[in-house]
Amino acid sequence: MANATMQQFGLKSTTEDVLEGVRLDGMRVLVTGVSAGLGVETARALATHGAQVVGAARDLKKADAATAEVRGAAAAGGGSLELIELDLANLASVRACADALLHAGQFFDVVIANAGVMATPFGKTADGFETQFGTNHLGHFVLINRIAPLLRPGSRVVSLSSAGHRFAQPDLDDLDFSKTAYDPWVAYGRSKTANIQFAVEFDRRHKARGVRATAVHPGGIATELTRHLPEGWAADRIAQINAQRAEAGLGPFEWKTIPQGAATSVWAGFVGEPQEVGGRYCEDCHVSPIVPSTTQIMGLGQGVYDYALDPLKAQALWTKSEELVGERF
Repeated sequence: MANATMQQFGLKSTTEDVLEGVRLDGMRVLVTGVSAGLGVETARALATHGAQVVGAARDLKKADAATAEVRGAAAAGGGSLELIELDLANLASVRACADALLHAGQFFDVVIANAGVMATPFGKTADGFETQFGTNHLGHFVLINRIAPLLRPGSRVVSLSSAGHRFAQPDLDDLDFSKTAYDPWVAYGRSKTANIQFAVEFDRRHKARGVRATAVHPGGIATELTRHLPEGWAADRIAQINAQRAEAGLGPFEWKTIPQGAATSVWAGFVGEPQEVGGRYCEDCHVSPIVPSTTQIMGLGQGVYDYALDPLKAQALWTKSEELVGERF
């Protein structure tokens, strides 16, 4: 998609590393969650390299303040940034956003489904879905499917998942935890597996017309995503991971910077080969190996569990999602 020099990227690669020598002039990109963290950096990197970025956010006032520097960088780099309102936890808002984009009729080259929540207390979206599944999966499911006619041949969808997909896969008979006790990490895991399975099935449905979809894990990054976690949780978790790593003779865990965290989204959307990333899961700017779900992966180590890429599970989730939102795609 982009003319990048043949180069190997990895754990510490940044958005600027990935886009070195790349121009995105004339390309139009939708990025959700541009009010903080990875979304802002993703928008900045793309606009700086000439892309026309549409940034979606629930709180437009917050997003406007967060992206002030992005607009300056965009102007200097030949790109642009405009904002559109999108509350993924409210399907009326999702549909209004999609309708506005369809009415504008401008095509997209890449959609980066970046927005999300993590380990929230039990709650429900405006439509009655469990908060994390409803926000992280169903909101994007409706948005991207509705604007699919705007994805021109050669375009891509990048669905942000997480190593947290290893915590759980969707229980299609108990998505609202009515049969089991709520666990914020199980709910997060279900939603992040759903993000991968959505990409798998969307890719299957659209690749014949030249549209590919992929899922990515940005890495361990300290962003607003951790706001629902108890104080000290991150330090305790990193201590556990480092104890495991030391026992295995490995060095300590290192947080990624935000530019490093956004790099895989940019790589998967613009630099990786479409036949390589399509229908797969990427981390550290390359396609991740598939491992059995019985495998114990240390900390945030490499690997995607096989159930996340299972095409039959992806199709079942798609069917259930259509049933839940009351739309067929």
